[in-house]
Amino acid sequence: MKRIWNLFAGFLLLATALALVAAETADFTAKLTPLLDPAKLATLRRRGANSHLQKAVAILADAKASGTKPDGVARRAVKSAGYTAEAGRVTAAALLRNLDIAGKLGCLDATNLVAMRRGNAPTIRTGPYAGQKATVDHIIPRAVVPALDNTIANLELMPAKLNEAKGDKIGARQLDLARKFHRAGLLDAAGLAAVEQAAAGAKP
Repeated sequence: MKRIWNLFAGFLLLATALALVAAETADFTAKLTPLLDPAKLATLRRRGANSHLQKAVAILADAKASGTKPDGVARRAVKSAGYTAEAGRVTAAALLRNLDIAGKLGCLDATNLVAMRRGNAPTIRTGPYAGQKATVDHIIPRAVVPALDNTIANLELMPAKLNEAKGDKIGARQLDLARKFHRAGLLDAAGLAAVEQAAAGAKP
């Protein structure tokens, strides 16, 4: 009888823990989803999504710190925001990549997280760029495809000086990403053609 009770108690504890994890995941997902809403992003001013990315990374960092898997939160949020399957995968991957970048740059300490929750750039704490701000870069430059200005999947944290020096160059990475965006429905044919043309012009 005691053994049965112990098994029941263990089962109850496991069910409670799973319920708590599910509740936390839902809470973080609810916070993240509005930041990714394509309809809202489309109404933002120039570079308006930059603050959305900062806030999104902070939410994922908070989720991770609480023991909630950031990838699960990201996947659920893009689905809740109405992305198609492929666009959702591309966007979720970008969010997780930015979380990883923020961690490697030492941007996830308490002070920086307060700044990021407000949509502000964190200060890099580690590595050769320590002391600089981690600004938001457009992987495919806005000058080449203005329509990607507020596309979350096109945004990436980068040390300020590197961002300033990057310019509007189109390389293999940008071309590959443009093709992924096109397949995902995040970039129209005209935008893809602009990237391909810029890439061809950049070749020696």
